Amino acid sequence: MGRGLLRYPAVRDMYRLAEKVLGYDLLSLCLEGPQDELDRTRHCQPAVFVASLAAVEKLNHQQPKVVESCVAAAGYSVGEFAALVFAGALGFAEALYAVKVRAEAMQKASEAVPSGMLSVIGRREANYKFACLEARKHCESLGIENPVCEISNYLFPDSRVIAGHLQALEFLQENARKYYFTRTKMLPVSGAFHTRLMEPAVEPLAEVLKSIEIQKPLLCVYSNVDGKKYMHSKHIQKLLVKQVVSPVMWEQTMHSVYERKQGTEFPYTYEVGPGKQLGAVLKKCNLKAWKQYNHVDALEDEEAAET
Repeated sequence: MGRGLLRYPAVRDMYRLAEKVLGYDLLSLCLEGPQDELDRTRHCQPAVFVASLAAVEKLNHQQPKVVESCVAAAGYSVGEFAALVFAGALGFAEALYAVKVRAEAMQKASEAVPSGMLSVIGRREANYKFACLEARKHCESLGIENPVCEISNYLFPDSRVIAGHLQALEFLQENARKYYFTRTKMLPVSGAFHTRLMEPAVEPLAEVLKSIEIQKPLLCVYSNVDGKKYMHSKHIQKLLVKQVVSPVMWEQTMHSVYERKQGTEFPYTYEVGPGKQLGAVLKKCNLKAWKQYNHVDALEDEEAAET
């Protein structure tokens, strides 16, 4: 895995610079592991950020017209930083440093409280907010003060991620049928991201973003916080901080991006970076838009991908 990278000098340069910014060899961690270290929030977020932009370089090398004619970008959670670098709003090294600070602060916040994230697929009757309310009441009955249990990600119709105290999530799993949840699955993450349990991470990120030069994006970039386009640099600075403790409005973002008059053709969509989860979500949100979807992964060896 990863031999394909050697074909793109710009990608090699990116990982060299990342090693200087981060203080460890991100590329060897991505390619050789160990997996449990790569899965840690402090390493995972920089890895996703750099791999996403490395995939853009690969796409630019293979199909430069695609990158030149791009009109909009969006990134899921930490991917939003990569989208803003691509759009010219942030410099690569400065954004990576901000991601490093964000990741380390979120890791620290998640270690302070036993918490997690639960992926839920529900029937039409499912009332996620009511289920969260009851889960918080259950936590209070156990003596947990100010329990957290709230929607942290809107994925696609009938699918949410709920995050909060572990006891709340266990309660929801045990009572899944009562709330019309057809499937629940704990996510392999260390904490309740995009909830108020991440508040300790707000200040460190806010401080870093104040010291970074942020430009107006050269193309439309959609925010996770409200699913709308970023307007100016102060707007970006404010919402990137807010995003840490706010739900990711991905379903709403997909509707904003792909809103079209009837009969209008859908654009080509490229998911750049590791995994095809966003493509799977797009298929559930908008099947017609998904038909023009492609995936590009810089760390994938082309020969392996073709076999």
